[in-house]
Amino acid sequence: MKKYLRSIALCLAMVLMLGLTTSCGGGGTDGRTIIRIGHNQSENHPTHKGLTAFQEFINEKLGDRYDVQVYPSELLGSQTDMVQLTQTGAIDFVVASNAILETFNKTYEIFNLPYLFVSTEAYHHVMDDPDIVGPIFSATKESGFYGCTWIDAGTRNFYTKDTPINSPDDLKGLKIRVQQSPTNVMMMDLLGGSASPMGFGEVYTSLQAGIIDGAENNEMALVDNGHGEVCKFYSYDMHQMVPDILLVNAEFLDNLPADERAIFEEGFKIVNQVEREAWVDAVAEAKDYAENVQKVEFLYPDPAAFQEKCLPLHQTVLDNNPALQPVYDAIMEYNKEYPPQTDAAE
Repeated sequence: MKKYLRSIALCLAMVLMLGLTTSCGGGGTDGRTIIRIGHNQSENHPTHKGLTAFQEFINEKLGDRYDVQVYPSELLGSQTDMVQLTQTGAIDFVVASNAILETFNKTYEIFNLPYLFVSTEAYHHVMDDPDIVGPIFSATKESGFYGCTWIDAGTRNFYTKDTPINSPDDLKGLKIRVQQSPTNVMMMDLLGGSASPMGFGEVYTSLQAGIIDGAENNEMALVDNGHGEVCKFYSYDMHQMVPDILLVNAEFLDNLPADERAIFEEGFKIVNQVEREAWVDAVAEAKDYAENVQKVEFLYPDPAAFQEKCLPLHQTVLDNNPALQPVYDAIMEYNKEYPPQTDAAE
């Protein structure tokens, strides 16, 4: 595994030296330290807007020492590749879906559970609670990275090319792309579909080629990445609220002087705030575009039937990972405090 990580880092360094940019994590020609951030979304996406705000903040406060550069659209590799590059320090930051992080540390498994949160309000309060997310974000220190902050990725729902999904029975026989997470594969098994784990960048061509029949993601993925050009049914079964996580190389963060680290910590808050504010408008615009331009039909099935099939996965995960029980219990308390609204799907 270590040889594999080193080879990835070497390949990236070779590409950068060929003229794309200077070597990773090193100093630029003006003597400043270059900080590279990679993510898999477009420049129009709220994630990129949040990271751009972070870039501007750090460059303003510490521009004599650092040059923050943001690389969208998987320019530095797939999410999994970029997490591994962040482990080695080949790049400094990456935004990764929580779904893939359970393969690096089992504590992240909790947020991948389907129907874990009963409302958006409960979800946001949980993710804003440092007593819950703090130990999870720091659990990967030995793996070479920390979680800095969470990024809202909305609610995940099914979208398909030809078959409208109004009940779990409609998923039978369909090949559905899921994130590269064992929990997501188990979820699809329970729902009766066939899970096709793959990287985000492969989804569009796989839909076009008929390799998969559909996928599950938020409205932004449907529009911003062209999936709505192929998939004409979007079903609000609301099976997951899975955050994206901004990760930082542990050595980089730990070696920052106290005054600089405080500025970076403030910058992490800015990423979260700007992205979440941009998310609300972006989703509304994406849905309008999908309906009126891509001609996607939005469906509102009863989530209860999907939830009933998925809930056994909660106990399976807790039985296999008892350390998650206190976190799960804390989340259930937030669910009681912030129950679902009747118009949540809208």
